[in-house]
Amino acid sequence: MPSDAFGSTVGDFLAQRPKLHEAGFVGPLLALDDAALRHNLRTMADWCAQHGLQLAPHGKTTMAPQLFELQLANGSWGITAANLSQLRVYRAFGVERIMLANQLLDASGLAWLAGELDANPEFEFSCFVDSVRGVQLMTEALARHGASRQVDVLVELGSDGARTGARTIAEAHEIADLVLENPMLRLVGVGGYEGALGHDISEQSLSAVDGYMRRLRELVAELAEAGHFSGLDEVIVTCGGSAYFDQVAEAFTEPWPAGLPVVPVLRSGGYLLHDDGFYRVRSPFGREHRLTGEERPFHPAMRVWAQVTSRPEEGLALLTMGRRDVSFDQDLPEPQVIRGADGEIRELAAGSCEVTSLADQHAFLTVRGADLQVGDWIGFGLSHPCTVFDKWTLIPVVDGDTVIDLVRTFF
Repeated sequence: MPSDAFGSTVGDFLAQRPKLHEAGFVGPLLALDDAALRHNLRTMADWCAQHGLQLAPHGKTTMAPQLFELQLANGSWGITAANLSQLRVYRAFGVERIMLANQLLDASGLAWLAGELDANPEFEFSCFVDSVRGVQLMTEALARHGASRQVDVLVELGSDGARTGARTIAEAHEIADLVLENPMLRLVGVGGYEGALGHDISEQSLSAVDGYMRRLRELVAELAEAGHFSGLDEVIVTCGGSAYFDQVAEAFTEPWPAGLPVVPVLRSGGYLLHDDGFYRVRSPFGREHRLTGEERPFHPAMRVWAQVTSRPEEGLALLTMGRRDVSFDQDLPEPQVIRGADGEIRELAAGSCEVTSLADQHAFLTVRGADLQVGDWIGFGLSHPCTVFDKWTLIPVVDGDTVIDLVRTFF
């Protein structure tokens, strides 16, 4: 943040209409593009509505309640969490429908949850269960607390070699049977995650996802036929990361057993920020996808600015950006634009420079023709927003070069 902003409120600072490159921000600096954020927000909301799908975006991507508010205001059904700490943050900011796409077995956490449910009738919560032992642990903890509201759970179906979830449909049946016998829990649906089954968009990965979705549909139909969902007004069926949600949507929009009130919920989280790497290649809106609809590809909304601090040898530049600032688990940052001494921002020619490695606080840039001077600023596209946002606590949102908002994260 600019030193001139110290001691002022966010509102007072934004009222000055500060310029990103003139107000005294120091680098490296992550900035979000407001137009891209709102485009992605509308695109996903419209597409889900068109296909009769609900969206509970995964909040772990940003951990930014301001962005949750935007998503909920644009039709999101709820917000997804991955762990108890995230769940508590969501509740602190008033999120009323939360899906924990994971197991919740911690006794202290369950005691807190029971108290939160008892004190807030409007709070809707559900989580996954994937083992008999897990059901037993939940039951014991909730009973000790004397919980008065049942906790809604979804049987999670997994796959061999993947993440959590019952490995077979038979195991899932056993878990569902035990939940039905349990006065502390209520079975409300089936959940899973297809993203762990594919690591690219090869035919092998796409086929693995299709096979998993067929198994998940089979489990829903069998549990319904066995009467496990009798009396429910809604049966939640949920999957869908940010890479294969077209295949999930295709499976969810096929006919369900007659009379079964399925609420199909996608949990995609990366769409809001998109990126210039992992999701640019894998997102269904960046490639051919299965379901019809208006073609409006997502736009990358993240850019990091870093300064050239050293040109110690021919073909090498060092910049003030490192592992503490940007993601590097999927792809390295992509140099896209340069801002020189004249203040003008120009596109960099493709291949003219490339980040080859990152240290804690430095980026190593191989230069193959770009005219880079010490003091120049480079704007980089980033890959995998989940491992970008966790490094920043206060992020400017820009309209052009004007800072119009500051987004705070709560990791």
